[in-house]
Amino acid sequence: MEKITSRENAKVKYACRLASSGAFRRAEGRFLAEGRKLCPELCRGAELETLFCTESALEKCPELSELPGEHYLVEDHVADKLADVGTHQGVFGVFRTPVHTLEEVKTGGRYLALERVQDPGNVGTLLRSAAAFGFDGVLLSDGCASVFAPKTLRASMGAAVRIPVIEAGKLPEAIALLRGKGITCLAAALYQSQPLSAAASGYPDGVCVVIGSEGQGLTDETIAACTGTVRIPMTDRVESLNAGIAGSILLWHFREESL
Repeated sequence: MEKITSRENAKVKYACRLASSGAFRRAEGRFLAEGRKLCPELCRGAELETLFCTESALEKCPELSELPGEHYLVEDHVADKLADVGTHQGVFGVFRTPVHTLEEVKTGGRYLALERVQDPGNVGTLLRSAAAFGFDGVLLSDGCASVFAPKTLRASMGAAVRIPVIEAGKLPEAIALLRGKGITCLAAALYQSQPLSAAASGYPDGVCVVIGSEGQGLTDETIAACTGTVRIPMTDRVESLNAGIAGSILLWHFREESL
């Protein structure tokens, strides 16, 4: 296995650029992930092209040598450059980005749509919840946190490649397409909305839960495009819930019927 000793190595610099630039990730169709558990998990839904490991990481997890792709040993100071956080596990992978489109949306499916949800932790949490509760895909509007940024990947715990993620652009137009397939689209809104307890959990033609940004919620245009609105009943002790928590509650309510 070839060893990389320089932080200026071209493959290392390429991987670092994938981690830091969403535009570069989109242009290259690749992303960088890190972690002894996360990298093998991502192999279940994305193609691993290049694996970087420190000697100590390989000693702790010799099974990493069985993963596909090109493998390189890197010295600790090189791993420090690849890492997104100060304390890392010495395992990094460059993966091909799975590509999904609105054409894959099907009547009878369960979907989550996010509008301008900008916190990587919230996006990752919602991807993980959508996968856990049997949803068929996640739609992201313009302005959402990048699914394949390091922080989002960590929060999703591999769900980013186990459930189809669709970059949908302007959400009202995407919602119109879903409704054209008979899918009921329910906007999460605090006002002039029915409580969750009044919303049916089963929709034979499909359902889409629509969640807005942390600060402003959904735009008026997106709410108007939806079939209806729904809210989570709460006490007056708080004004609203974190987007990741609120979305996860809604996803549980509309979960796959067999769960």
